Amino acid sequence: MDAEVRLYDNLFTKEDPNEVEEGQDITANVKADYLKIISNCKVEPSLRDAAAGARYQFERMGYFCVDPDSAPGNPVFNRTIGLRDTWAKIEQREKK
Repeated sequence: MDAEVRLYDNLFTKEDPNEVEEGQDITANVKADYLKIISNCKVEPSLRDAAAGARYQFERMGYFCVDPDSAPGNPVFNRTIGLRDTWAKIEQREKK
């Protein structure tokens, strides 16, 4: 069945979002694409009436919880934890 999936990424481009150039504020470090909304994703039919707040693991994708915006027959899932850690990749690049 179809569902909406919201993929949240890190909100800030820097580990310390307060690190800004003079004259700027924290919003200068907000990542433009921190949220991707994907419609018409396919999920198991058993998730049709999943309760808000319920948590599930989607294989090879990460962990998701049911958003309060969900309605019966129209589930919305928010990624809470991805299977890859982007900050770990950034730290490895900075060490080189």
